[in-house]
Amino acid sequence: MTEDFFKYQAQTSPSPLAMEISHAKGSYIYDKSQKAYLDFVAGVSACPLGHNHPKVISAIKEQIDKYLHVMVYGEYVQEPAVKLAKLLSSHLPNPLEKTYLTNSGTEAIEGALKLAKRATGRSEMIAAKNAYHGNTMGSMSVMGNEDQKQAFRPLLPDVRFIKFNYEQDLQYITSKTACVILETIQGGAGFIEPKNDYLKKVRERCNQVGALLILDEIQPGIGRTGKLFGFEHYNCVPDILVMGKGLGGGMPIGAFTASSDLMDLLKDNPSLGHITTFGGHPVIAASALATLKEITESSLMPQTLEKEQLFRKHLKHPLITEIRGKGLMLAALTPSAEITNQIILKCQNKGLILFWLLFEPKAIRISPPLIISNDEIIKGCGIIIDVLNTIKH
Repeated sequence: MTEDFFKYQAQTSPSPLAMEISHAKGSYIYDKSQKAYLDFVAGVSACPLGHNHPKVISAIKEQIDKYLHVMVYGEYVQEPAVKLAKLLSSHLPNPLEKTYLTNSGTEAIEGALKLAKRATGRSEMIAAKNAYHGNTMGSMSVMGNEDQKQAFRPLLPDVRFIKFNYEQDLQYITSKTACVILETIQGGAGFIEPKNDYLKKVRERCNQVGALLILDEIQPGIGRTGKLFGFEHYNCVPDILVMGKGLGGGMPIGAFTASSDLMDLLKDNPSLGHITTFGGHPVIAASALATLKEITESSLMPQTLEKEQLFRKHLKHPLITEIRGKGLMLAALTPSAEITNQIILKCQNKGLILFWLLFEPKAIRISPPLIISNDEIIKGCGIIIDVLNTIKH
């Protein structure tokens, strides 16, 4: 199977981890030899309820028995999608009311960028340096790392980049700006939180010049930071909210939410201004609905902040120079990319799954399922410390 993986399936890097998966349950993934791996990554934040959560699986099976895809998005009334959009609205502040469901986070970003241009009649978009919003052409255009996108130019024109948390750059947001797009917490850059009311100040500047604020919550959203969405920590409500990853509970999904007035612009002049075949797929919407209900009705969100402190307590070592992030969206930094690589690979050999961040090679991604237990956290941290103790520096 591994040989066929390399021969027939397109690769995304020169050296994928290539673990051959048997099954997964709770906070563990099992390989073909039945070795258990404690999962500190959760599918890169996409599995907030862990693997094969019974409520998610039940919702998927129940929907499969009713119907799968029946019509392109936006034409038929399909109960799982309607209930999901309504539940999201009930947990969001005004004016965030109406949701467009897509197949992935990057597709949701594309829709949000189009909506901002349609609403303002402007073309300029402002994003942050070292931002990551996905890999389709529009999303890549607002990616703040030239090394990742230079091979694919030309991309969208009229994109400017500002430094995250650098207030002086807010002057570049002007009456020519259609939108400012930011990750609420920068992901690929190293899990960097906004400081000193930065998002609130961006919000105020957008209001002054008539630009829309898009917040990308694809990674921090769906309870990972201790609140349903990261922006709730920072006294800032976006015009357009983008989500994905964890919303699907392990199924592929994206979504963007805005006011009814804004979102209604996509249905006319032109009609079908944004269209997708499989967005709002009933099986995926059922999975997302079960996931969202469990996260909002359980104690998982407040526990997330308690579990963060457990990680910080048990990951103290001379080779861990800093732990960034909030809740269960954490990045442990080491003195070098070489040390980070050693830790991630050696931990996998010892039965612990860790991963990298895109633009910060010294960072170790720690984004486990929200269901992870205190004992599992302590166990995984112990493996990391044991590996750190073997590294010469």
